[in-house]
Amino acid sequence: MRYLIIGLGIYGTNLAKDLTDMGHEVIGADSSATKVNAIKDYISTAYILDSTDEASLGVLPLKNVDLVIVAIGENFGASIKTVALLRKLGVRRLYARAIDELHRDILEGMRVERIITPEQRAAHDLVNELALGTKVESLRVDRDNFIIRFSTPDYFLSMTYSDLADPDKMFGLKLVAASRPEKSVNTLGIDATRLQTLDLSDTSLTVSPGDILTCLGTPKSYAILCRHMQK
Repeated sequence: MRYLIIGLGIYGTNLAKDLTDMGHEVIGADSSATKVNAIKDYISTAYILDSTDEASLGVLPLKNVDLVIVAIGENFGASIKTVALLRKLGVRRLYARAIDELHRDILEGMRVERIITPEQRAAHDLVNELALGTKVESLRVDRDNFIIRFSTPDYFLSMTYSDLADPDKMFGLKLVAASRPEKSVNTLGIDATRLQTLDLSDTSLTVSPGDILTCLGTPKSYAILCRHMQK
């Protein structure tokens, strides 16, 4: 696929590099010559321009990319104006980064297809990780629900997975899946660890150290779980 990323700060640059490494064609744009020069040899094409100027923005190949991502994070006004101009220029598939809730609300009103909040997500994961005392990954489903994936706290050890099917036992969370690390040997003869999805229909299956739980729930449910783990 062909992507256009506007805003080549830390987030935009890493996104551009990762997409390039995956075999996609990436075009980048930023008002900073320093940022553009730092990545121009890594991606397909890079432009130095002011994305809040309609004439400058019109130079970009907007009709020849699959997706435009506005990754501007430092300048609230520049982000909003850039999105507005892209809409005016007929861009349909548009993702944008939001730096706070007000920014998100405005972007929602502009009908951005997807709103990216990397800082909030990272902070949310770290808070949960510190509270649960275990590694945590999360994904926002909507304003009220998240999917959270975490290593099993000691509290759940020796319970059966049929116990965890009861939302009351999970503090209102719904258990979606579980996996267990298993040691194996790869094709080079090197020891490796792979996750094996567990059969939750097995009523006798017990929770073991290292199991990974994937749950769906509200922030309130997660907060109750975190508070209980700290007791």
